[in-house]
Amino acid sequence: MSGNELGAKDLVARDPCFAPVAANRYRDHWAGTLRPADAGAQVRLAGWIHRRRDHGGVVFCDLRDRSGLVQLVFRPDADRSVHERAHQLRSEDVVSVRGTVVERPPETVNRDLATGAVEVVVDELEVLAASATPPFPIDEPRQLGEETRLRYRYLDLRREQMATALLLRDRVYREIRDQLAGEGFVEIETPLLTRSTPEGARDFLVPARLRPGTFYALPQSPQLYKQLLMVAGFERYFQIARCFRDEDLRSDRQPEFTQLDIEMAFVDEDDVIATCDRLVARLLALAGIEVRLPIERVTYDELMLRYGSDRADRRLGREIHDLSDIFRTSEFNVFAKTVADGGCVRGFATAGDFPRRRFDELTERARELGAGGLVWAVVEEGGSWRSPVAKFLSPAEMHSTVERLGAAPGDALFIVADRPQLAASVLGALRVEAAPATVSGHDIYWVTDFPMFEWNSEEQRLDPLHHPFTAPKGDLSDDPLTWRSRAYDLVVDGWELGGGSIRIHDPELQLRVLDALGIDEQEARDKFGFLLDALRYGAPPHGGIAFGLDRLVALLAGRESIRDVIAFPKSASGADPLTGAPATVADAQLRELGIRLAHVPSRAQEGAGRS
Repeated sequence: MSGNELGAKDLVARDPCFAPVAANRYRDHWAGTLRPADAGAQVRLAGWIHRRRDHGGVVFCDLRDRSGLVQLVFRPDADRSVHERAHQLRSEDVVSVRGTVVERPPETVNRDLATGAVEVVVDELEVLAASATPPFPIDEPRQLGEETRLRYRYLDLRREQMATALLLRDRVYREIRDQLAGEGFVEIETPLLTRSTPEGARDFLVPARLRPGTFYALPQSPQLYKQLLMVAGFERYFQIARCFRDEDLRSDRQPEFTQLDIEMAFVDEDDVIATCDRLVARLLALAGIEVRLPIERVTYDELMLRYGSDRADRRLGREIHDLSDIFRTSEFNVFAKTVADGGCVRGFATAGDFPRRRFDELTERARELGAGGLVWAVVEEGGSWRSPVAKFLSPAEMHSTVERLGAAPGDALFIVADRPQLAASVLGALRVEAAPATVSGHDIYWVTDFPMFEWNSEEQRLDPLHHPFTAPKGDLSDDPLTWRSRAYDLVVDGWELGGGSIRIHDPELQLRVLDALGIDEQEARDKFGFLLDALRYGAPPHGGIAFGLDRLVALLAGRESIRDVIAFPKSASGADPLTGAPATVADAQLRELGIRLAHVPSRAQEGAGRS
């Protein structure tokens, strides 16, 4: 269990959401809140039997409810019928008990349990529901296959690690609402059924039965609606929004996800970032992460030059350095010609054990990423190299490279000669994948001064680095590829936790940006006419941001995958093993929607969501 996981567990244990329960026939206390101060009190508890232990004539059971565990004691001299029925209890049976809180003898205190100083001597037992044998133990933190966990998610959620994550998620939501309400924000919901807009990923489409041949789109973000709310005069808006993107899954993505959406009027970048600094510091403090304000800001160009990524985890070290001047006149033609043709030579050094096979694997990986190849070397005593290219290099070139990369004998060097953008992206990936690294602390910073556009070579057009509603800056009479944007991203430990920008509030500038993307005025009005019209009615300067809450909670809980902090996530294939979604629907439903299938799923495909 990581330090963050321990912090999350402690946070949930201290959480004020466990207010006294309203007493009824089942219970009058939370199990996990009993302490020595409650000794002598008669309590009624309800929950699940976590585990049972028979010690001679005494039966011990751990009772679990949402608040935690407490030990129950069934003594044969208290009530024989209750004691006999306790022998029949099984894990996950649902019970209600009445008993007296007593302090444990000092030698039996369980210091790993919040209630470990007390136990409840039971005099009344009611079995509310018997449980079948679970497909996996609830009381053991063993590794389980994803398919099994998702198929029996309602049981997986009973396990401490999952329950803690979801209770932490609830705490995060409450902290967000409290912080933003205190800063004058208004929580407003926006529609889930909207129209398809170009936001960089495929939309999930919903056929409109009442208008055959037309479709709603589920929102990839509330972007346009929150801008309209600024035009409407609400000035400070937020929403914990459900969003949808039809794209391939990975550990930090799901087809449906939750984001914190924020928009502010009459602000510039500094105002939005300062507001977010205060919120982020409060949220990260939940996991014991101290944030020094203001949070550091780093330009996009600096990150790409030094780390090859605009979301780099700088704790890894392995800083990338430009070596072009060293090899400009080298006799090694690959390096010299690349520099002469306007390219660059860049590299980084790292410690680690690299057998020849590993160098070959990383060379192949560099080619997969688009590079022509990878030069590798091991630094030897005196600054010379053990490398296939060493014979082509002068001692001065090797020594200068070792010095610039800050390498020591035994370190490995990785060098790429190519176009600057490609060299940066390849080395940025390799510095993460090259070798395992032990990191400590946290790396938190804002990325600023992004390019406005990037060139899509496959489709021969410009793509926005953020979205087409981001305000540009710089000389707008120049080539759009030289424009910069008023965007900003928050990166925490190599994860992009949030991204936003100052928006375009001038309709003519918005048309100009869309035109740079190949969207002419007619198409712009067809797709965004409602926004362009709204901007003509007095739109204030405004900007905002969206934070990925799934990623944030995963970070706070110390989990690698966001699936471990979502109640009912999809599997890596996008299926839901619990419900069998996605699934076929009845022919009558399709006819109502005016839809005829061009491809009818086979029975195997139809059942793929649930095995």
